Amino acid sequence: MPVSATTIARQCTLCEAHCGILVTVEDQQVTRIEGNPDDVLSQGYICPKATAMGGLHHDPDRLRTPVRRVGDSFEPIGWDEAFAEIGRRLRAVRGAHGTSAIGMYLGNPAAHSSSVIYGALLRAVLLTKNFFTASSIDQFPQEFVAWRMFGSNVLMPVVDIDRTDRLVVLGANPAVSNGSITTMPGAKLRIKEVRKRGGKVVVIDPRRTETARLADEHVAVTPGGDPYLLLGMLHVLVTEKLCDEAAIAKQCSGWGEIRALVADFTPEQAAPFAGVDAQVIRRLAREHAAAESAVLYARLGVCLQVTGTLTHWLVNIVNAATGNLDRPGGHMFATPPIDAARFAKYLPVGHGAWTDSSGRFKSFRSELPVAVLTDEIRNGTIRAMVTYAGNPVLSTPNRGELDAALEGLDFYVAVDMYVTETTRHADIILPPISPLEREDLDVLLPVFSVRNNLRYNARVFDPPADGLEDWQIMARLVTEMLPLPARGVTTGALHRLFEQFSPLRLSALGVATGPYGVLRRGLRGLTVGKVRESAGGVDLGPLRPRLRQLIGTKDRKVQLAPPDFLAAARALLDDVAHGAQATADGYDLRLIGRRHLRSNNSWLHNVPAMVKGKDRCTALMHPADAAARHLTDGAPVTVTSKTGSIVVPVEVSDDIRPGTIAVPHGWGHQEPGVGWQVAASLPGKNVNALHDPSLTDTFSGAAAVNSTWVRVQAAEPADTPADTVAAVG
Repeated sequence: MPVSATTIARQCTLCEAHCGILVTVEDQQVTRIEGNPDDVLSQGYICPKATAMGGLHHDPDRLRTPVRRVGDSFEPIGWDEAFAEIGRRLRAVRGAHGTSAIGMYLGNPAAHSSSVIYGALLRAVLLTKNFFTASSIDQFPQEFVAWRMFGSNVLMPVVDIDRTDRLVVLGANPAVSNGSITTMPGAKLRIKEVRKRGGKVVVIDPRRTETARLADEHVAVTPGGDPYLLLGMLHVLVTEKLCDEAAIAKQCSGWGEIRALVADFTPEQAAPFAGVDAQVIRRLAREHAAAESAVLYARLGVCLQVTGTLTHWLVNIVNAATGNLDRPGGHMFATPPIDAARFAKYLPVGHGAWTDSSGRFKSFRSELPVAVLTDEIRNGTIRAMVTYAGNPVLSTPNRGELDAALEGLDFYVAVDMYVTETTRHADIILPPISPLEREDLDVLLPVFSVRNNLRYNARVFDPPADGLEDWQIMARLVTEMLPLPARGVTTGALHRLFEQFSPLRLSALGVATGPYGVLRRGLRGLTVGKVRESAGGVDLGPLRPRLRQLIGTKDRKVQLAPPDFLAAARALLDDVAHGAQATADGYDLRLIGRRHLRSNNSWLHNVPAMVKGKDRCTALMHPADAAARHLTDGAPVTVTSKTGSIVVPVEVSDDIRPGTIAVPHGWGHQEPGVGWQVAASLPGKNVNALHDPSLTDTFSGAAAVNSTWVRVQAAEPADTPADTVAAVG
């Protein structure tokens, strides 16, 4: 190794896994990224995405200075000038139209560092009701269920994969995602370990996913069929007396209502709606009850449907009914260094405190579902926008109309590293320094990790003298939006004040006062210094039972039977009784999503190493469905819904259930003016053009982007690869 080469230990922060990496730098260039064998959580594992950290840092298309729109292009602008103009124009909108005339959107990357603290502070200072995050196209149903069952939206149970004897995965693909709301880096290895120690792994999914290929069994459920399958399983557990009645009595209330709900709903009735044979449903229930420890793990595939809340509710009931809630090998809750879950039960979730302008969509967790964003801009409710690390033009269902809506804003400021499909509409873009130029303490994701831990992110490069971190940008925006008396304090004084309360300092204080900290455990306690000096973080042990300490319900028991959940479940059973299977005239296939190991939403499509090879934005279709439509592998097809249409190649494979197609999201970078040139050169279309933004989860308002009815036909010769979205109907 050359003398000038140095290696820094930190984490890859591109997804929730935060795998430990070793970054080798020579002459200010990243020359190698490899897994850190000393990392206490990932233990040397990395996926291909980790190697993109260097590509992101060195990307010539990444913005290094603020830019301001001039006509159809952007020109550099100084930081002070940018903040002054932003403050003046946002305050003008607020003064003319009220606080809620400013909308704010936070994307997923914001949650991958503690800088999100200042994002939340900006939201608080804006006082707007029109606040949106990627959570409503991600996990809202899970949070809603946690709130109703456990008394806090933070109490989403974690899968204790390292000790379970039976892992059943519904609508999740941890072999690619490495876990989500169950952070499990190296998920492939962890799944193999379940089988190695004599356990069983089952994947329930319309597609034979990468995870399903590692499993003992794949059950190809119908898209949207999961709640029927789970209700059928509960019938077996109840009628065959396979439930852990002692655990239920100790932990739960409402069990009598659940028994009554499923008493007459047999697997034979569930089978045609679930697309799963009745005997398979019976066996799944019996094996779950018989296992020494077992856990159902459900995620995005079932979350983002109209029945997302109901499905996650039923998942939690099955785990609780079999005695697998809050026990090793089952559904558990972490004890993170900053124990947010312990205190979150005292915070109101604000469900229904306000609505969108139509009155249909209720606030939850002090925000509105992003499904209403386009309409709220178009009808004039939102006159200005702030986006932070988000690309909602690509990542949300909006009928392709968010583009035009953003153009109609009075003012739009974006905090982003790139000129994306969304930020190309901004008046000013403020770019933070690269992830490799930041130091951070990983305090958010341990809340959902499969093992208690604390890890530190060291800087690989010194930031440029004129560069700002995400939180520093947010702090300056906060300053600009403060009331006039507060802004009377000099900017320098406010800046120095915020520096004293940087995310790292706040995190250090939280760790010191947390369950492992020096203020709790004396000199043996945990400090940021000890974590910084470790080779790969500090291991704080396996998950341990603690639901009694965390639960926030009035009777301190798990609420199995919220009345509105029961009513919605009975409506599903009424559909079964009347044989009312869902149909859509003229549309005969159900569309689901899928992800790829080298993609992470739209973030990595400008890194050449991540997009090399064949086109990945394809419509995956079963051979029988392709034959019925006279389609051959690789041929361009038009996929049409009631909302729009896209043209993509068809990929014929028996990895997907008949009657279903799968198209990945995050593609479609050909819009004029985007600044990531590699991404713009790629094929692929925006699948969200096919999803109806008015179709949402019944309870939480989360976008329902799975199980969309579509039809597929050979593309007409005029449909060239450059075609984008065509509105229909």
